[in-house]
Amino acid sequence: MAQRSGPPPIVFIAALIALLGGGYWFFFKRDQAPAPVATDAPVNTTQTGSNSTPTGTNTTISAAFPLPASVPAGTSVRIDGSTSMVTVNENLKQGFQRQFQGANVSTSAGGSDKGIQDLIAGKVEIAAVSRPLTSSEQAQGLTAVPIANDAIAVVVGKNNPFSGSLTIAEVSDIFQGKVNNWSAVGGTAGTIRVINRPAISGTNKSFQELILKGANFGTTPNIATLPRDATTPLLQALGTDGIGYATYAQVAKQQTVRVVPIDGLTPDSSSYPYQRTLYYVYKTPANPAVQAFIGYATSPQGQQALIGN
Repeated sequence: MAQRSGPPPIVFIAALIALLGGGYWFFFKRDQAPAPVATDAPVNTTQTGSNSTPTGTNTTISAAFPLPASVPAGTSVRIDGSTSMVTVNENLKQGFQRQFQGANVSTSAGGSDKGIQDLIAGKVEIAAVSRPLTSSEQAQGLTAVPIANDAIAVVVGKNNPFSGSLTIAEVSDIFQGKVNNWSAVGGTAGTIRVINRPAISGTNKSFQELILKGANFGTTPNIATLPRDATTPLLQALGTDGIGYATYAQVAKQQTVRVVPIDGLTPDSSSYPYQRTLYYVYKTPANPAVQAFIGYATSPQGQQALIGN
């Protein structure tokens, strides 16, 4: 019997497997992109801050100087300025001194204007300011760096019968002296005693800009201006018929006062209308100590220390 010639059956089986594999790749795999390769490269999410204080928005806090790896022992920084920034200054002072052993930060709170005057006179290295710089201050070589966002709270005494909300227009009218009775804003009849901060206060200037839209505070008999810029005396003076204003951080946990909602919004709302930016101001060019402290204050570590954590 004649034998059949040709390749053994195993060859056909191997060819069939190869054909099926090639077809699978052609129809199912050829259009798939290769998986991305993981990378440890950092993503830059820093945004540039602004020296303006638009109503209802927050300024992004950006690194003004690099965070130093170390500072020389004996590095000294003196700060004076806004009473609204007492807590900000103290938290950053403690954090800076803890991170850089041997550094010394001294703080005072004589008001924004005094801080700027002392800075120009060379009595301090940094002015803590709760308002933007004027053009004349900038012309003297001063530079402002946004440090934190803040809200101005309108407050009454805890035992004040008024427990409602005020509108933006009503607040403006009260502090301009156009409305001087609680009954005009939905409260019990009685004189509204307005407790105002002195003109040297940065919070006074911010309030005038944000709330009064540049108009002057009233001079009616029911409006009293404190002789010095300090929040504790203001809160103590409110009694059962007074109204005043302060940085929200200083009154948020107070047990003796109550924050008045504005158009139904409280200062912890992102849509609250009375928001502003707090600044550190230095004289150009900044010396190494100023660069180190402001670099720390605007770093993630400093921003964490700022809120007391």
